[in-house]
Amino acid sequence: MAAPMELRCWGGGWGLPSVHPESLTVMAYAKFSGAPLAVNTINNSWRAPKGDVPVLISEDIVISQPAKILNFLRKQQYNADYELSAKQGADTLAYIALVEEKLLPSLLHTFWVDAENYCSVTKPWFASRIAFPLNLYLPGKMSREALNRILLTRGGPPFYSLTEVEAQIYRDAKECLNLLSKRLGTSQFFFGDTPTTLDAFVFGFLAPIYKVCFPRVHLQEHLKQLPNLCRFCDDILTCYFRLTASGHSPTGQDTADANLQKLTQLVNKESNLIEKMDDNLRKSPQHPPRRLKTLKLAAGGEESSPLNRLSP
Repeated sequence: MAAPMELRCWGGGWGLPSVHPESLTVMAYAKFSGAPLAVNTINNSWRAPKGDVPVLISEDIVISQPAKILNFLRKQQYNADYELSAKQGADTLAYIALVEEKLLPSLLHTFWVDAENYCSVTKPWFASRIAFPLNLYLPGKMSREALNRILLTRGGPPFYSLTEVEAQIYRDAKECLNLLSKRLGTSQFFFGDTPTTLDAFVFGFLAPIYKVCFPRVHLQEHLKQLPNLCRFCDDILTCYFRLTASGHSPTGQDTADANLQKLTQLVNKESNLIEKMDDNLRKSPQHPPRRLKTLKLAAGGEESSPLNRLSP
């Protein structure tokens, strides 16, 4: 029996199971590969080793960083890439590198550096989920780290000012979105009908851009001009996280499944009871046989079952 695995990550909002790209990437991969992760949201990233989030904990093993977590899951036989060829595996690494180089800086800027977005959305959201007094300090620390990360990779020549850096990272991000859209085409996922590691990474980085309601949405506007990428995000939310485009369960699937199970158990118990009653009646010759009413399901039969209204 495999050791229980716990994933500690930032929580969700705006119809997303997590607003944190790296956390969302690991959560998506776990869904794709069938890894049984117990997801626990944390109040602040300082509870994680070295401040890294997400963190996977399995017995005495503690792993951070998405790539390392995914490698660990593969070693536990939860592999979403087992059907990929060697060329497709190489393409996966190349596109992940592209996303991290071209798209990640703009995502960091959108959340943490753009003053209007940070003050009106990012800071209040994270501060509301961090215990006092860390909520007075930690969001600002995360903002400074995001800016330093951007300048470390993009702040050298020929871009000397922050304005020039901002313009370039958004040009690169839009180019990356265009390439991803062209690569996805009309397919459901990047390598056909089955999601893989690449789908998890792309979803993790695209979904926050697509869903979070920022006042400055220039990158979101560009993404929404690429309908296949938007459909890609919506499909994963619907099929793997049981969320519609609005962020709600299609028909309360968890509740529907539980109700259907209870209904099935009730019908089985009633059927057994009726069978026992029939046997007792047959064994009692002094009483004339009586016709019992057959237990029926609610009007509509199988067509009214909650399960039939759910997406596969």
